Amino acid sequence: MAKIPMTAAGFERLQEELKRLKSVDRPAIIRAIAEARDHGDLSENAEYHSARERQGFIEGRVLELEDKIARAEVIDVSKLSGKVVKFGATVTLEDEETEEKVVYQIVGEDEADIAQRRLSVTSPLARALIGKTIGESVEVSTPRGARSYEVVKVAFR
Repeated sequence: MAKIPMTAAGFERLQEELKRLKSVDRPAIIRAIAEARDHGDLSENAEYHSARERQGFIEGRVLELEDKIARAEVIDVSKLSGKVVKFGATVTLEDEETEEKVVYQIVGEDEADIAQRRLSVTSPLARALIGKTIGESVEVSTPRGARSYEVVKVAFR
């Protein structure tokens, strides 16, 4: 089984979600199914079918989270250093065309959130950045065409 890299914060979020699913959502859906059964004929009971569908989703998500947590390779970003871009790095990039600067942190797939400037390690930009150092350029295909960026700063926080 392949390890899944993630930051400590991302690992903690997965554990919290799993705990909530098991201790809050699962008991609530069991109560909802019991209530729906009390309403009579199950073949035409939309509440029952909806609750069962939700239960299937919760159980599937529990299994998925348990698998990810078991395979997690938690990387403490605060213990990393250097000038080479790697997992966990916070990278400042400058668009070579517009000279606009952007800052991204490279994180695990489950932690990615472009609005928070967190890039998945498997994204095209992150894959292009891995192994680069300050001053190097990367070219990435985007929906708006090819873009070139220069690595301006690499930090680990």
